[in-house]
This record gives sequence, C-alpha cells and structure tokens, in this order.
Amino acid sequence: MAAASRDPEFRDVPDQPNPYGLFPWLLIASGTVSDTASGKMHPAWLAWPCLAAFAVLYVATIWVRWRTSRRLTAYLLLAALAGLTLAMNIVFRSDAIVLFPMLSIVIGAVVPWRERQEPPLPLVAVLAAACTGALVTWLQGDSGGDIWAAWYSTVLPGMIVSVIYRFISAIAELRRTREELARAAVDAERLRFARDVHDLLGHTLSVMVVKAQLVRKLASRDPESAARQAEDIERAGRQALSEVRKAVTGYRGRGLTREIEAARIALTDAGLTVDVRQEDPPVPDDADAVLGWVIREGATNVIKHSGGRRCQIEVRHDNGMASVEITDDGTGEVTGALPSGGHGLSGLGERITAAGGTLEAGPRIGGGFRLAAAIPVTQEEACE
Repeated sequence: MAAASRDPEFRDVPDQPNPYGLFPWLLIASGTVSDTASGKMHPAWLAWPCLAAFAVLYVATIWVRWRTSRRLTAYLLLAALAGLTLAMNIVFRSDAIVLFPMLSIVIGAVVPWRERQEPPLPLVAVLAAACTGALVTWLQGDSGGDIWAAWYSTVLPGMIVSVIYRFISAIAELRRTREELARAAVDAERLRFARDVHDLLGHTLSVMVVKAQLVRKLASRDPESAARQAEDIERAGRQALSEVRKAVTGYRGRGLTREIEAARIALTDAGLTVDVRQEDPPVPDDADAVLGWVIREGATNVIKHSGGRRCQIEVRHDNGMASVEITDDGTGEVTGALPSGGHGLSGLGERITAAGGTLEAGPRIGGGFRLAAAIPVTQEEACE
C-alpha cells in the first residue's frame, strides 16, 4: 500500500508489524546464558542446545508469521516453543523461568485476533502461559512473591505486544476500507454520469435518426418539407450539444442542497463531525451547479486526505458573489497548487475559472486545510 494513502494521524504506523522489533527481546535471556556459562545451569551439555533451540524457535515463529503466508507453520512452531519452554523449566527449574515472558511475547505477536471473539484468543493464550509459569514456580517451592513475579512478568509483555499488533492490524484494515470506499464512490459517480448522459442524449439522438430518415425520403419528393426536417435536426443537435456541455461542466450537478446533504452523510460515515452554515439567499442555478461540484470534491478530499475530526462547510451569497468554503482540522495535504490538466483540484480549478471565479486551496494557519471557491453572480441571475 502506498505511503501517500496512509492516514496523516498514523503516518508512522506500518501496514503490518515488523518482526525485527521483537528480536532484541532475546536479550532477556542473557542472564540465563550467563548462568549456563558460569556453570549454574547444569547439565551444561543440555542447557546450551536447549537455549540455542529456544532462540531459533523464537525468531523463526515470529518471522514465519509475519513474513510468509504459512500461518499453520507459525502456530506449530509456537507450540514447539511452548513445549520447549515448559520442558526447560522442569529440567532447569527456576533458572529458566525467564523464558516464560519471552514465550508470552511470541504468543502476543503470533496468535490472531478474530472478529467478535470473546474473550480474545491472544489474551487467553497469554494468561494461560502466565498461569503455567506461576504454577511451575509454585511447584518448585518458591515464595509467594516469586510466584506473583513470574505471573506478572509473563502477562505484561504479552498483553502489550498483543494490543500493539492489534492496533497495527486495525489501522491497516481502516486504510483498506477507506480505499475501497473511495473506489466505490468513483465507480458510483461514473455510473451516475453515464446514466445522465444516456438520459440526456438517448431521446434526442433517436428523434434525430428518425428525422434524418424522413429527410432522405422527402429530399426528392418534397424539398421544402425535407428542409424543415433538416432544421429540426440542426436545432435538436445544438440543444443536445448545449446540454452535454452543461453536463460535463457541472456533471449535471445535483446542486448545493443535495451535494451538502450527500457530503454530510459521507463525512459523518467517515467519523467526522460536520458543521454546515448556509444562511444567505439561494444561489442561482449556474453557480449552484458549479459550487455543488466544489462541495463534492472538497468532501472527498477531506475523507481521503485530511485525517481530521471536524469539517466545516460554509456557503455565502452576497455582494454579487456566491462562494463555498470547506475547512477541516486535519493534517493532510494535497500536493501541488492547482496544476493545469488532470483531475481533482486541477479539474475543479478549470471549472471555476471557466465560470469567471477563483479557487483557493492550501493549509490553514493553525492547522488543517482550506478549500474556497467564489463565482461572480449577476443581478439578473440572482433574480431568476
């Protein structure tokens, strides 16, 4: 997934956990290695290969889970790591109890979260490992403080890793969902535009075809009637061309009222609080269609790029100008200042310029992004 599509609030969160971040935690076992080297853990001929096998299983389990698609293999490796941890604690007693927190880390990283799973499986597995470590400590005759320390030191790292990994997975899922929603919105808009063009031209072109056939039949028998039919064809063609131009210019805009309502729904569904301010007289039809497109484009940019929590839409119509201003409190940026050609803000700038207006887009002082468009409205338009 491209970095540009990431939510600005979580731009430092990777798309999936990085296994390398857990490998340094092998240093927790440095004390056990030191005890083995000094002869405190015996027999040493068994301790060394067991510690080596533990380290290999630790690294391999996390690596296979997050760098390959073989999840079942990762779970089998985790089971082998759990069995080795328990066996080493039985053989080497309290000298190997430190391996339980490391096992808990691997459990938190490998065991998956499931939707609507109660209680969550990773937390259950971590608690099981902690209780096993506390039970082994108790069976070895250690004090109550040691039992509590064994349980707590196993629960804490596993819980932390499990929650962090869940957070990373949730952010990645959110990104995928937003991308899918954006693609669905584009597809729906294309379908709507195709339907509009079909409705616009279907009837007119059918009439033109019929009249053209009639002209062909009348051309030799009744030239005057043929000429009148040809005039009708020309008139229908000009009308259709005018309607198509209007449709392309404003996408047969749904108008400010419908665009604002659609933007309110979309922004609310995306988790933003929306504040709409529109107290001035109604905007004339031509300006209404173009500014409706500003609302649509601005709301789309807020959803896709802002990463904010609030969005304000303000519509004004006074002093011969109709304007729309969309602001948010996010940190997203749209690179490039309205370049010529292309889509998005550049295409929007072309539409506004064609209507004799101005378009401004850029970061706000104090944070957030601002998109503002203004179109001149003549007195005659305002009165219609």
